[in-house]
Amino acid sequence: MSSSAPVQTVVHVMRHGEVANPTGVLYGRLPDFHLSELGEEMAARVAEHLADRDITHVVASPLERAQETAAPIAKAHGLPVAIDGRLIEAENVFQGRAFGVGDGALRRPANWRHLRNPFRPSWGEPYVDQVVRMRAALDAARDAARGHEAVCVSHQLPIWVLRSHVERRRLWHDPRRRQCSLASLTSFTFHDDEIVAVTYSEPARALLPAHLRPGGRGRGAKRGGSGGGPAYGA
Repeated sequence: MSSSAPVQTVVHVMRHGEVANPTGVLYGRLPDFHLSELGEEMAARVAEHLADRDITHVVASPLERAQETAAPIAKAHGLPVAIDGRLIEAENVFQGRAFGVGDGALRRPANWRHLRNPFRPSWGEPYVDQVVRMRAALDAARDAARGHEAVCVSHQLPIWVLRSHVERRRLWHDPRRRQCSLASLTSFTFHDDEIVAVTYSEPARALLPAHLRPGGRGRGAKRGGSGGGPAYGA
């Protein structure tokens, strides 16, 4: 007697598009950081890419940039944008300040106490805590779209540590090596409740600034940005 075929569900975990950040601060969980015009174009490009997919659930982080990224995808499928606080950016003690490669932040004694342990990390939300909440959000999206597809819009660091956990890699890492560009999709395929595949795609790759494209002239960790932390091991 053969068993029934497993139910396949795909959850696409998307990073938000480019954010308007003229002062170059690490915006983290701060309110009122919205998509730039380019970020809106990125969101529209991904919505077009997903237009023919069987999307039945769209959910986003509480932060404006994530909800704005999710909006055109939800509209294309006649869906509302649900909010899940577990998809929020990682907490970071440096939010609201410029913190990037070459700005001298690592040489300031006042910052050293926050940089003592890159493996936890000591400057923000522990990696393990991010994994726990992101995996719970992933499973909730799977349940909401069971047998179909879902989109969760979140932020670079939480997405990367979730993927690292699922793929059984260490959680501490060099942020310059994350594979999670703006408006990218990290897609988890489930058979019933088990993840059987993880894939990565960049539908808006052509819109990325040249220094952020694979093979471009990299500038290390992005100055300002969201909540990734220092370049040497965030």
